[in-house]
Amino acid sequence: MSHHGVYQQLARGQARPWALAALSGTGIRAVRHPLGFVCLPLERDGGDGVCLHLWSATFAHAESTTSGIHCHSWDLFSHVLYGQVHNVHVEVTDAVRDATHRVFEVVSAADGDHITPTGRTVRQETGLVEVFGPGDTYTLPAGRFHSSVVPEGGEAATIALGRGRPGSRDLSLGPLGTGDHHVSRQPLDEEETALAVRLIAAHLS
Repeated sequence: MSHHGVYQQLARGQARPWALAALSGTGIRAVRHPLGFVCLPLERDGGDGVCLHLWSATFAHAESTTSGIHCHSWDLFSHVLYGQVHNVHVEVTDAVRDATHRVFEVVSAADGDHITPTGRTVRQETGLVEVFGPGDTYTLPAGRFHSSVVPEGGEAATIALGRGRPGSRDLSLGPLGTGDHHVSRQPLDEEETALAVRLIAAHLS
């Protein structure tokens, strides 16, 4: 189903039945995302995307080579199916001598992410922390630095809709001295993907 179609379902209060129906489809292959969750990609059409995101201690996490602080090249619309998600806004200030982080550009492709250090160095501090629970929806425009945090040991799942914004870039904050590198996405095998589907479905049923 398209980005617009899913958005309409969520607006009608049909998030749970839509998610259950989507999970019953075939061809889903989950991946470990570097930001600490399992991603089940459901639709990709140009700059639009529809995914389910799952945070669960059941699965080993991919390790980020930069940090969890990032900004998207697309506008995020996120609906919490279950659990609790903290949307942590991060204030970023350009700095040179007292910089704590470097800004990295992340270019994603089928074989993974190419991560390139930019010349921009910054300081960062935590801003507004929004807490969302089951049934809550939140949005975040492209270009806003943030991190998505689930309380330690917590289980959560969201429907994530993305709509690309021309001219925007995917960025991440990382260590000052980290160089150019490539990170391969780690696909879950069929058994692990099926387990991820069952976990989400069990919480929604």
